[in-house]
Amino acid sequence: MKMILIQNIKSLILVSIILCSLQKNYSQDENFWSHISIGGNIGIGFSNNSFSAVVAPAAIYNFSNQFSAGLGLNFGYTDGQNFTATNYGASIITLYNPFPSLQLSAEFEEMGVSRSFDLNGSDFNEDYWYPALFIGVGYRVGFISVGLRYDTLYDENTSIYTSAYAPFVRIFF
Repeated sequence: MKMILIQNIKSLILVSIILCSLQKNYSQDENFWSHISIGGNIGIGFSNNSFSAVVAPAAIYNFSNQFSAGLGLNFGYTDGQNFTATNYGASIITLYNPFPSLQLSAEFEEMGVSRSFDLNGSDFNEDYWYPALFIGVGYRVGFISVGLRYDTLYDENTSIYTSAYAPFVRIFF
């Protein structure tokens, strides 16, 4: 547990250093709010005897036409056969657009997870924190990006995701 906390702190420091080194100094007369974009993700899914929903609002600051960074909140709920899970947390998002149609992303996410299982009549409950560090690439058209991201910290036993790879649709206005 202590090793995971140290790893999370190191990841957070690394992201902070990157953000500070890429920050452009703006003059006082520029309007801060004109550089803010609001967006995120809303999702819902159904399959055999299961339901899942995700709400993940986010806000980013556009440092330039190529670089943006910001914060997000996450909430998810899953109800399956003999299984329920609730997760909540926050994320730090960085976006880089080397070309107008290409978006590269890095996102550190820390999620509180509460899971309940019913296996052969026995109930099991787990509460823990799960970190994820996503590296992604997407195709961007206007304010919408569609792509694939990879969780570099993926652990199949504790992850709230079924795979280290996850498709995404990202919208920022």
